[in-house]
Amino acid sequence: MEINLEAPINSLSFGNVSYNFLRQFWRRNINFNLFPIGQKLDLKAFDKIDPELKSCIYDSIEKANLNVKRDVPALKLWHLNGSQGRIGSKQLLYSFYELDEPTDVEINLAKLQDKVVFSSQYASNSFKSRGVDCENIPIGFDEDFEKTNKKYLNQDIVHFGLMGKFEKRKHTEKIIKLWLSKYGNDRKYQLSICVTNPFIKPEDMQKILQECFGNKRYFNVNVLPYLETNSQVADLLNAIDIDLTGLSGAEGWNLPAFNATCLGKWSIVLNETSHKDWANEENSILVQSSGKETAIDGLFFSEKGDFNKGNIYTWDSDIVSQAMDNAVSKKGQINTAGEKLKEQFSYEKTVDRIITELEAIS
Repeated sequence: MEINLEAPINSLSFGNVSYNFLRQFWRRNINFNLFPIGQKLDLKAFDKIDPELKSCIYDSIEKANLNVKRDVPALKLWHLNGSQGRIGSKQLLYSFYELDEPTDVEINLAKLQDKVVFSSQYASNSFKSRGVDCENIPIGFDEDFEKTNKKYLNQDIVHFGLMGKFEKRKHTEKIIKLWLSKYGNDRKYQLSICVTNPFIKPEDMQKILQECFGNKRYFNVNVLPYLETNSQVADLLNAIDIDLTGLSGAEGWNLPAFNATCLGKWSIVLNETSHKDWANEENSILVQSSGKETAIDGLFFSEKGDFNKGNIYTWDSDIVSQAMDNAVSKKGQINTAGEKLKEQFSYEKTVDRIITELEAIS
């Protein structure tokens, strides 16, 4: 089999998914003509990459313009915004969508594809209800995220973690302030924060975090710089006891919370959007939503334009506070139900289904 492949290859969530797709294609000896979206290849995050796979990726990019064929099915991993271009006559779009109200433009671009596959059932249902031919194929656990079996903090300290983008959608500020109100400057607890936002300058991010802290100092809060490699990310996930990233109000999957759960950690998860595909009462500490609010944040989600409009789910601070206490009571308990997610969700299974969909449009 041969594929014309457009995908971002970088350290962001979409880039990690693309990399795992590439690895599966390579293992199956599937030829891919790779066109990196953004014309930039960044493999720094994938510090465990097989040298032969790395060579294959560079070789594919170098020869892509020579080997590309119109009648070869195209797979594009990207957002709906920018999905209208294609390489070849048939295209399958694999995408993430988080909100609840696809715009007319988003629906039209989805219908332009020969097939659309979303990472979550929530997204797929939102577009199917508007007449789009689409499916839901979940992503898998990245095998490079292994247990390290290291000792990180004093074992009596309960270690919380929060990582990913700093966004209204993810309730980042709300999570930090709630944690500080409960555990700030208490030696029995620690919070490691690893959050960024490409729309915010580093110096402005520092100011935003200081505002979250009420311009106070907290000796039990550790603000981490951006982690450049997946091994560093895996170290952080192995170090924590409890993940707070799952409290996001809208997700296409939520890799940090999912990966932490697969590693046997306890994630406090809002029981909405893509979380419903993998989180349940056995493997997560579920929180029910309290309603919805607009996603508009003046940065990525704007009232202007044709993309990313809709609402996110909210939660009640008292309920989440109770969930944090519940999580603390599980200190020292390995989340064995969470570890089983690695068997249920694998990239091998994901790519099996992607190949079936590509064959169907060929």
